[in-house]
Amino acid sequence: MIIQLLAALGGTIGFSILYSAPKEQYVSCGLTGMVGWAVFLLLTRFAAFSAPAATFCATFIVAILARIVARIRKCPATVFLITGIFPLIPGGSIYWTAYYLVMNDSDLAAHYGFLAMKIVFALVLGIVFVQDIPKRIFRVFKREDTVR
Repeated sequence: MIIQLLAALGGTIGFSILYSAPKEQYVSCGLTGMVGWAVFLLLTRFAAFSAPAATFCATFIVAILARIVARIRKCPATVFLITGIFPLIPGGSIYWTAYYLVMNDSDLAAHYGFLAMKIVFALVLGIVFVQDIPKRIFRVFKREDTVR
């Protein structure tokens, strides 16, 4: 599990570089992605959640964390949100969907395709639910070293 968390950290930092996030935000982006992957792993391995349910919960946590870190680091939340959900994208399901389509196994292709759609829908719902939280709740988190 530690190797997966380190891979999520490194992958998210790599995606932050590819996404052209500000250099001073790389570590914060990486930690956001690693926390999301940790939540996903804990829920799927120890709480017996399905992949879409665990993805929803992990995305919800990542979106909240992105808003908090954005407030603290004085940077748009999108920087942390887009890079933070990177480990949760259902790349494996999309790959297997294409593979089974090419192999002419429509049952397995439909299974993995529907699973990928459920995971993507869970990602969207997690983000939408957090975006509906009023901004004033996140005003508690602010950086104190600003000069006025």
